[in-house]
Amino acid sequence: MMMNDSIFRLKNAPEPVGAYPHARKVGNLLFLSGVGPRKPGQVDIPGVTLNENGEIVDYDIEAQCRSVFDNVRNIVEEAGSSWNQLFDVTVFLTNMKDDFQTYNRIYAEYFGDIQPARTTVEVNSLPTPIAIELKCIATI
Repeated sequence: MMMNDSIFRLKNAPEPVGAYPHARKVGNLLFLSGVGPRKPGQVDIPGVTLNENGEIVDYDIEAQCRSVFDNVRNIVEEAGSSWNQLFDVTVFLTNMKDDFQTYNRIYAEYFGDIQPARTTVEVNSLPTPIAIELKCIATI
């Protein structure tokens, strides 16, 4: 873990796809940058099949949800917080109609006991060929 004041760049999280840290601490709050399903040190996206042009041909929303949630857990823990200290989650889905039911079921498995506030929105696309991204806030 490399830390500059309150900026966290973590080794157990996927490389950022832009100029931003994995998380930022302000007071007793930990703000996570958008978290996708890529695994640390890997380029392939769990549950995603791409064509030769890098466009999504098929994807498994369950695999992506589980991977995103695991990445969030790794980030909060490596930054000095914990899963149980998450209190606000914003979820971005690229296909609300087809994916919400599966995402909501898996979300309940992971977050059911801690009950953070949650907002789920549909977006046209995300910066990489993924179907879900989370933005979270935790206490630390």
